[in-house]
Amino acid sequence: MNGLDSVTSSQQTRILGMSTLAFTVCFAVWTIFSIIGVKIKQDLGLSDTQFGLLAGTPILTGSLSRIFLGIWTDQYGGRIIYFLTMILAAIATFLLSYATTYEMMLVAALGLGLAGGSFAVGIAYVSKWYPKEKQGTALGIFGAGNVGAAVTKFVAPFVLVAFGWPVVAQVWAGALVVTAIIFWFTTEDDPDLKARKASGEKVRGAFLQLEPLKNQQVWRFAIYYFFVFGAFVALALWLPRYLVGVYSLDIKTAGILAALYSVPASIFRAYGGFLSDKYGARTIMYWTFGVSAFCCFLLSYPDTQYVVKGIEGPITFTINMGLYPFVALIFILGFVMSLGKAAVYKHIPVYYPGHVGSVGGLVGMIGGLGGFVLPIAFGAMNDLTGVSTSCFMLLFVLVSIALLWMHFAILRMEKRASADQLATLPELPELAHMHRPEHEGALGPNRRKDPHADPTGPPPQTSPAQ
Repeated sequence: MNGLDSVTSSQQTRILGMSTLAFTVCFAVWTIFSIIGVKIKQDLGLSDTQFGLLAGTPILTGSLSRIFLGIWTDQYGGRIIYFLTMILAAIATFLLSYATTYEMMLVAALGLGLAGGSFAVGIAYVSKWYPKEKQGTALGIFGAGNVGAAVTKFVAPFVLVAFGWPVVAQVWAGALVVTAIIFWFTTEDDPDLKARKASGEKVRGAFLQLEPLKNQQVWRFAIYYFFVFGAFVALALWLPRYLVGVYSLDIKTAGILAALYSVPASIFRAYGGFLSDKYGARTIMYWTFGVSAFCCFLLSYPDTQYVVKGIEGPITFTINMGLYPFVALIFILGFVMSLGKAAVYKHIPVYYPGHVGSVGGLVGMIGGLGGFVLPIAFGAMNDLTGVSTSCFMLLFVLVSIALLWMHFAILRMEKRASADQLATLPELPELAHMHRPEHEGALGPNRRKDPHADPTGPPPQTSPAQ
């Protein structure tokens, strides 16, 4: 009997709703440095590189923890792992408010980063409550918890201005504890775990859970996620600082405008899951990478002044990105990235239903590492080049690589799939009529001796006379 046969729609709705709420709060905590980090940078006189490291440190922990949190979820169930992850992250967030040096803040940020690991837990937990044909939509709704980054950008600046950044850390920690308690008392073990307990089946070893990670396909998914999720996290952390530095905005205005990127990059993930179920994840990925490359190219173009030698003297004109076009472009970028995040995770429960935790954890880990590496790279490129748009130049290169890699991987796959059909085609189109069924005997047994035939296919059949 399938464990899903006894699951009711009300159970699915309750589990999905609470898991999404918990992930929203976790993500708000995970990106807390996008706001309080700006104030800390001013107070401690940090360089852009140091700021990037501070903002990216929680992303490092949240990324690396996803692989084993995902495995533990497959082994012991998502309910208990989710609860413990939130409690531990809340403790570290509260202790951050007492840090007084840069080094102490980095240590606290490592523990705070566990909040980001909750993604791997939630993906594995939620997927076990839905059949394959509905998992894309369900996981898309869960992934919309990324909107927690926008919650931080909307609310944290006002708390920071009124009470200081330590109070922001304390309030966010308290919210995480309350959420963990509510989650525990409103959820239950997933159907797979209940079935294992009822049958007395032993917990599978961690090495068995890691078996699918040998597949190249898994790592290709991870690289795609490095851009659609890693770059999202990196920009969610970097944009307030970018808006303050480039457009001279105050922190409250910068936070609100940066949320115009985080909101579409989060809530439309549910729509991305629906589109992936309906049209296929491949189509959605092509649109994601194509539009993202276009947006990043426009955003990467620095303010430039040109002097043209005209007939009647020099002609001077300037190209720059105004605030309103910038906000419009990051909104579009956030929207298509949200679709791409859902499309990547549409594949995992379909191809690896028994290893969603480990595979989803690896893909999430690689993607999350992008959120750690990229803010540091943004800061370093600013310090080295002095060009504020260098962050978007880097993103343009990354998305172009992802698009080309995906495209050529698909071409190779299609070529292998069609090798047998290609082997039966004539060498010249004028001979196509000879390959009709009525000419089968006339062509003889050597028709497979086409020099373009698939070398891995079956050998031509020969008669004893030959």
